[in-house]
Amino acid sequence: MNIDLTDTTSAQINTTLVKARRSIGSPAVGMVLTLVIVTDEGNHYDALKAASEASKEHPSRILVVVRRPGRSPRDRAMARLDAEVRVGTDSGTGETVLLRLHGELASHAYSVVLPLLLPDAPVVVWWPEDPPGHPSEDMLGTLGQRRITDAAAAEDPLATLAERGETYAPGDTDLAWTRLTPWRSVLAAGLDQQSAKVVSAVVEGESYNPSAELLSSWLAERLKVKVERKATEGPGITAVRMQTAQGEICLDRADGSLAELAVPGQPDRHVALHRRGTAELIAEELRRLDPDEAYASAVQYGIRKRAKGGARGSGNGGGSDARTAPGAKAEAQPEKDTAKQPSAARKSAKAPAKRAAKK
Repeated sequence: MNIDLTDTTSAQINTTLVKARRSIGSPAVGMVLTLVIVTDEGNHYDALKAASEASKEHPSRILVVVRRPGRSPRDRAMARLDAEVRVGTDSGTGETVLLRLHGELASHAYSVVLPLLLPDAPVVVWWPEDPPGHPSEDMLGTLGQRRITDAAAAEDPLATLAERGETYAPGDTDLAWTRLTPWRSVLAAGLDQQSAKVVSAVVEGESYNPSAELLSSWLAERLKVKVERKATEGPGITAVRMQTAQGEICLDRADGSLAELAVPGQPDRHVALHRRGTAELIAEELRRLDPDEAYASAVQYGIRKRAKGGARGSGNGGGSDARTAPGAKAEAQPEKDTAKQPSAARKSAKAPAKRAAKK
């Protein structure tokens, strides 16, 4: 059932949802969370399709926020809310409300979304593209227990990933990290079968791939070894190689679907590592609503490493110790020269003082 509402309010949308549920014979609310999708007209279809697929596993109320501030002064001065309510088979196993905020109302999405949240249910906010610089401080971001971004959708994925590390707050996560779940599981299983310590590692993948960067940081932080990044043509991550005293542990995925795991002393095995769609990634993220500490350690690893390097640099050469400052040496030198003057020169310097004393 689809119901279009033009120039409406949040209260009217809530009333329409109740009437729609009763008309299809399900007056009870059987949803477990509210998923708020903040997107634009060009991307809302794909995002809504992925969220509807994920709602089959996590029945939820999906609120799609599309801001349309307008281009002309007249359009920017207006304030209108249009909505499309979908209940029943058209919205998966939950409810969907597509909100279009026109004009000045586009800057007040928080006030529109707040009355539409399910009572006493967790809230997840997802930005498929163009997330705010600090998701946890964004007005809509403050509504969510979890905030989902996707660095891979940014124009500069690696710079965006670095920004995610600088602005991280408990509850933040990124789909670039979610894509690594199968890789981390297989690598951990391979390491469990070896008692030898890993001495170095190499992560091969596309140079701009944020998942490859996160995997490198995760391995470096967990194994306490140097991890080298090697650029390939992809797709995505193509291989991970870890050197041990007993040989190389290698997980190689050349075609983006089937990978081969090689562990010293054991036969090679084939592992399914297909590139998952957005619906699968969102469904995985909705399974947990607590802070992801592993993601926090990985995304902040580079920042902590740079901070430690800067502290060591300032301690070695950034102080103002007189023993190492060039200016201090230049000022101390004349004192040494004066102390080493010949005795004749010292007598000539004292002579005027003696003549003055006799007079």
